[in-house]
Amino acid sequence: MLALVSKLTTAAKRVLLGRPFRSDSLGRTLLSKRIALPVFASDAMSSVAYAPEEIFLVLSAAGISAYVYAPWVGLAVAFVMAVVVASYRQNVHAYPSGGGDYEVATTNLGPNAGLTVGSALLVDYVLTVAVSISSAASNIGSAIPFVATHKVFFAVAAIVLLTAVNLRGVRESGTAFAIPTYAFLVGMFLMLGTGLLRIFVFGDELRAESAGFDLDHEDSYLYGLAFAFLLARSFSSGCATLTGVEAISNGVPAFRKPKSRNAATTLLLLGIIAIVLLMGIILLAQKVGVVYASNVSDLTGAPADYQQKTLIAQVADAVFHGFPVGFFFVTIVTALILVLAANTAFNGFPVLGSVLAQDRYLPRQLHTRGDRLAFSNGILSLSGAAIAFVVLFGAEVTKLIQLYIIGVFVSFVLSQTGMLRHWTRLLRTEVDARQRARMRRSRIINAVGLSATGTVLVIVVITKFFAGAYIAICTMIAIFVVMKSIRRHYDSVARELDEHEWDGVLPSRSHSVVLVSRLHLPTRRALAYARATRPDTLEAVTVNVDDADTRTLVREWETSDITVPLKVIESPYREITKPVLDYVKRVRKDAPRDVVTVFIPEYVVGHWWETLLHNQSALRLKGRLLFEPGVMVTSVPWQLSSSARAKAPGVVNAPGAVRRGFEDRA
Repeated sequence: MLALVSKLTTAAKRVLLGRPFRSDSLGRTLLSKRIALPVFASDAMSSVAYAPEEIFLVLSAAGISAYVYAPWVGLAVAFVMAVVVASYRQNVHAYPSGGGDYEVATTNLGPNAGLTVGSALLVDYVLTVAVSISSAASNIGSAIPFVATHKVFFAVAAIVLLTAVNLRGVRESGTAFAIPTYAFLVGMFLMLGTGLLRIFVFGDELRAESAGFDLDHEDSYLYGLAFAFLLARSFSSGCATLTGVEAISNGVPAFRKPKSRNAATTLLLLGIIAIVLLMGIILLAQKVGVVYASNVSDLTGAPADYQQKTLIAQVADAVFHGFPVGFFFVTIVTALILVLAANTAFNGFPVLGSVLAQDRYLPRQLHTRGDRLAFSNGILSLSGAAIAFVVLFGAEVTKLIQLYIIGVFVSFVLSQTGMLRHWTRLLRTEVDARQRARMRRSRIINAVGLSATGTVLVIVVITKFFAGAYIAICTMIAIFVVMKSIRRHYDSVARELDEHEWDGVLPSRSHSVVLVSRLHLPTRRALAYARATRPDTLEAVTVNVDDADTRTLVREWETSDITVPLKVIESPYREITKPVLDYVKRVRKDAPRDVVTVFIPEYVVGHWWETLLHNQSALRLKGRLLFEPGVMVTSVPWQLSSSARAKAPGVVNAPGAVRRGFEDRA
């Protein structure tokens, strides 16, 4: 069974993921700037597909007249984006090792601050995938009604596909994402350029399909503090544009040399593109008269069967009206980049998980690269969590976005605080005037970044807490507690294994027990091997579960040439495991300083169904004996003829063979 399962698993794995990469080929997976931009920046660029939509959606509560504030909200978001990009360029140069905000906070503020950042980012990466994929479903649904009615299915399928692509390795996934990302940029700039040119140069009157609608709104939002709260909530939703900025600082090791400079340049390009797209879409949406509501029933004047398209789809339809190719191109590439935007999280989450695992805050399996040089366990963990959120919230962007960006702004604030302490510490010892001037400038930039991100964090918490942000906050706290518990466990195990010096005292005697079911070749081999270990006491033990079989075994034993005594253990309830355990415990009780070694003959089989017929008692015994102090368990294999098929030359099926340097030729 094991051989067949291993072959089938390996074959399926190779079909889906490709051939394994050698460890020394890791350097060839590093990314150039033109590939790193779509890999790490697609999240922030693609967020312009739903951030302007959320700004209009929140403002719609006060009626169409409130849309006049949309550009000002967009400018506020753009200002924060510019500040954060400038701040993170300092981070990239100061900490090029890839720990990002986690490393900055841990180094400068202590492990608890670092762990807070780690838990916040883990949650935010998961929500990045969920929000991006759900928004992609909405955009495709604007052109294909079937997707709109099956958004959850589409979203789950997209996440599974994205997981498979990422498991193939960083370089291949980066290349796969470059074309759609650049196609999105071409589509967006073509739409913005064409629309603004027709409106401001040629004087064309472009109208969105919803331009003639009105909104049912609540008058309570029109005055005083209520309207200020509405603007603040609109701003906090628009700040979703900033998600993904930190991914570049986390992924610096994936860049080609010079790593820091290439990462900083990519970060600058990201900021410029995101700001231009955000402001361009908001301005064009306002000019074409887009009316967007959370519920179609709030739209006055809309047909009874009206299906509300996304904001991007409505703008594209207005700009390319009469030219459906343009509309479908923009809609498709927007959906594609939203699917691929989750790749930012699929790159950032596993790297951060690996760093946390290396620091013993997460299981060590997350620190190990798979045979395609990707952090496979981290990718699979992210995929499972994102699917859970998508299913739980029905792939609704408006619901998911209430949980969004809390984590990333927590990390922003702690990261900028840590950078202030970093520059202050360096300034105490630096004597070079030029370097001191550079450090002071960097400290000022990070101080402005702290002020801006801290203000945004307060606004986000106030405006989104009861709308769903409390779920994300509780999840972060839970992850923080779990990671602290994992670290305590690893530290406890390390102390248990290291704090006591080995005294070198050997057991006083060795007592070997060979378990016997029948007198056949596997039994003889186990006896020979046990005798070769030169124990002080050697005996064979059988359990009497059937009187006739036991008497036959005893007669055969007495007439054979075997000199080892056979002891029969009674089992009135026909059990095997418990009588053997009780016997071993009695031996240990009679001689506590003796070590007891139990030899268990086992069959090595070649067919999957043979495993169901053999070795079941042996597996149960081993599982129980391993918990007994002073007891060693040794399996003595006997290869059946069917196992020869698994020993064919040139085939390596053993788990982990690739990681040990063997070529997988199955």
